[in-house]
Amino acid sequence: MTLDIAALRDRIPALKSGTAFFDGPGGTQTPAPVIDAIAGALAGPLSNRGTITPGERSAGEIVAGARAAVADLLGVVPRGVVFGRSATQLTYDVARTLAKGWGAGDEVVVSRLDHDANIRPWVQAAEAAGATVRWADFDPATGELDPAAVAAVLSGRTRLVAVTAASNLIGTRPDLPAVARLVHDAGALLHVDGVHYTAHAHVDVEALGADLFTCSPYKFLGPHPGVLAARPELLGTMTPDKLLPSTDEVPERFEYGTLPYELLAGVTAAVDLLAGLDEGASGDRRARLAASFAAVEEHEDRLRRRVEEGLAADARFVCHSRAAHRTPTLLYTIEGRDTADAYRMLAERGVSAPSSSFYALEASRRLGLGDGGGLRIGMAPYTNDDDVDRLLEGLLAF
Repeated sequence: MTLDIAALRDRIPALKSGTAFFDGPGGTQTPAPVIDAIAGALAGPLSNRGTITPGERSAGEIVAGARAAVADLLGVVPRGVVFGRSATQLTYDVARTLAKGWGAGDEVVVSRLDHDANIRPWVQAAEAAGATVRWADFDPATGELDPAAVAAVLSGRTRLVAVTAASNLIGTRPDLPAVARLVHDAGALLHVDGVHYTAHAHVDVEALGADLFTCSPYKFLGPHPGVLAARPELLGTMTPDKLLPSTDEVPERFEYGTLPYELLAGVTAAVDLLAGLDEGASGDRRARLAASFAAVEEHEDRLRRRVEEGLAADARFVCHSRAAHRTPTLLYTIEGRDTADAYRMLAERGVSAPSSSFYALEASRRLGLGDGGGLRIGMAPYTNDDDVDRLLEGLLAF
């Protein structure tokens, strides 16, 4: 595996600011090829999709290219890729659509490990339909979400289970295939929040067992549309509210209004850039993505261990990211100190590592941290050893 971090950093204009960015879980910095693709789409002929004018054909080619790129990224077919404003918006749309078939006695399962975007849409949809919400808890001592905790709240009335592929707060990666087997044995659907996971791992939606999977390109070097991936056959069974003149075709029936063509051009550029991170990789784009993500995981995990080891010498730093299998995302509290103050001090030193619960409100409360959360340190493909040195120097000085 060959990962040229210096070459990647040279392609990201924001890094010229001198900031050491550890806020990747909230959104990565954008490489020049992605910016150029967005600008190029806007500079060329661009109209609503069609086949007559150059602008119409350009829009159609951009959308088809983006669906193909995301399909390669996630291991799905292009017809199963839906674009929306955000993963949150898409989850709300799907929840409202599925809830049309729910009623009294039906049950929906959510997890306290999740970002609220994979909790509240389901809770609210269930409440509106008169269905019951059941909660799967994770162990705050280990950060683990045991599949048995999901099994304990399943029943013959379970209609859907919503679980994250990786916690955006503490990085935990649950055993999704095991969870999926339990969910499917109960006759329910599995909706997976893959927003944090997709930035750090080679995704195979089918292998994970997800029926519905969301992600956000701006978490993996791209722009801000959201993505929903599912089998076209499943999407075909769902009837979302839509405008009368809009198409009934899948996946377009789920895409409201005109798509942001320029941003979709940026999504394709981001996937292509990711596929090229391992300079020694060969094969089609899907194969090159697998090789590149393997290299990225190795790089990010090494830096994560450096941070953990660097802070372990001071017992006042309490790490809440403890799961055996996790992303390079660390949540810390500091005994006797407010992590919001550490966030501000680091910012003064040109290091961005924010303090919050980051919309993972249930997880923060379950950890005993209330709504405030802690200091989150997230590695990204462009993070380097100098960034880690500066982070550790700043935190130890604090």
